[in-house]
Amino acid sequence: MSSSSAPPPLLTAQLYPQQALGFFVLGASLHEVLTRIKAEPQRFPKIDLAYDAKKPVTEPVTVGLPVNGIRLQFDGPEQRLRLVEVLDFTKNHITFKPGPNEKERDLIRPNTTNDGKSSSELSPGPTFRHIYHRFLGPTFAGEYIPNVGGKKGAGMYILSYPGVAFTFPMSASAYSSGKDNVALMSSSGSQIASSMAVFSGDSWKEARENLWTEVLPSIKTFTPLSKGKDLVPDEVSLVKIHGGGKLQLFRRWNDKSTWITLGQTTEQDLIIAFGPPDARYYKSDQKMAIHKIRTASNSRTRQGNGNNDQSSSHSASASDGYDSNEDAVDDDDDDSNEYDDDRAANVSTECFYNYFYLGFDVLVTTPTKPSPPAPTQTPELAALPPAFEMWHHDRLVATKVILHSNVPGSYPFNRHRRCRWEIAYLAGKSGADSTVGSETPFDDIEVGLRQEWRDSFATDEVRLNRQKGMVINRGWGDSPGSSIELLGGWEEGVNDRAQPGAGGRRFDGGEESTTTLYGFPGLAFEVLRNGYVSALTVF
Repeated sequence: MSSSSAPPPLLTAQLYPQQALGFFVLGASLHEVLTRIKAEPQRFPKIDLAYDAKKPVTEPVTVGLPVNGIRLQFDGPEQRLRLVEVLDFTKNHITFKPGPNEKERDLIRPNTTNDGKSSSELSPGPTFRHIYHRFLGPTFAGEYIPNVGGKKGAGMYILSYPGVAFTFPMSASAYSSGKDNVALMSSSGSQIASSMAVFSGDSWKEARENLWTEVLPSIKTFTPLSKGKDLVPDEVSLVKIHGGGKLQLFRRWNDKSTWITLGQTTEQDLIIAFGPPDARYYKSDQKMAIHKIRTASNSRTRQGNGNNDQSSSHSASASDGYDSNEDAVDDDDDDSNEYDDDRAANVSTECFYNYFYLGFDVLVTTPTKPSPPAPTQTPELAALPPAFEMWHHDRLVATKVILHSNVPGSYPFNRHRRCRWEIAYLAGKSGADSTVGSETPFDDIEVGLRQEWRDSFATDEVRLNRQKGMVINRGWGDSPGSSIELLGGWEEGVNDRAQPGAGGRRFDGGEESTTTLYGFPGLAFEVLRNGYVSALTVF
């Protein structure tokens, strides 16, 4: 992002200990925060994203705002905001209001010029005396951490309150456990804080023990954010895939779950459970033409698919020509949730419901029978919800669900919120992990799936050899290679795969836009080069 010549205005934010700094609310998703930041490029002209390229969904993700002097840290699996740090106080105007009837306090008061007018420049940081005696008040004695950064003799003193802490540089010679360090630091006006942290916990010492794993409350409980806004249903925290077209979606803060049954769940069911979609994507004739071109070019390895992707319940489909990296809808926001008669006349009846803030898309079309249940799926789960019933041909129902992992570094990063999922019938079947899900490397997932579907392979040799995945390149835009579509012919044998075509070559998109598709009954995985799943299609 390019910044303007003039520096951005000071970021004014109110401190809410244990909850938020301004609109940076603890527990908010990485997708939500980045979307908000990107919407204000003048205010946030530069964004630095840091993550572990080898473990992007298990290790923390850091968003740096260097121009604003702020750093945000998210956990890897859920991508929820866990820590807000202020690293440069001169770029922020932070306030705190102790109570509804009390006057708002400044962490640092803006400097005044000789004529008494306020200056835009701030002091380097708040003093210990101001924080302890005026801004937040007294608290327990702080914690001293020696040898910071591996430098002998260099340490820092942490003054901690419930949900907020300040760091002060302090040499080892100046600190003593037997001294009254609070009185010592309060007596000097030169003790200036170097940073501030907002977290969930009674103190920083206690909070950092479970900083990345604590179950944070719903951001709907943050009153300033929810005031004056319509309350929406709790977000989906986990999707359990039971096989046979059955998906169970759990809410984080209650014990309720919602079922999506492919071939049965209607458009009305989706809207009742999840609200109107953020956008609708209609499969136009142009998209279908691309799909037919790709299908024809691979006809030798796609026996029985033809032009109708619904002819085989075993087809390892991803999204039938739908590219989640493209703009979902070109319409204005005010009519994105309505069917336009003129537009509908020129497109097929197939439509994707895009739930960007929930992390998944749903293909709505005429009924098709979903893939068969897994061999070891329990009879109880196979029967709930009810078995497939063919509805009237003109009734539109959910036939595919695409779950997005929002992996940092991937081509579609930040288009959807991260959606966590588990393959319920593989629990304990792929190595040491008791669950197989969105944080499991695909190599381990594949082991469990090969064992589960072992009777579908011609020989053990075929079962143990890795299938040839279809390579696609997202950087090609509307080209066939960039379109997630059918792998096809699963019942013909897992090694009977379309060879990587033009989409397999590295082009404008670069390495991060090249992924590989692997298919199993009812599942299609889009796998990144680091071995993690970028998207999973259930059909």
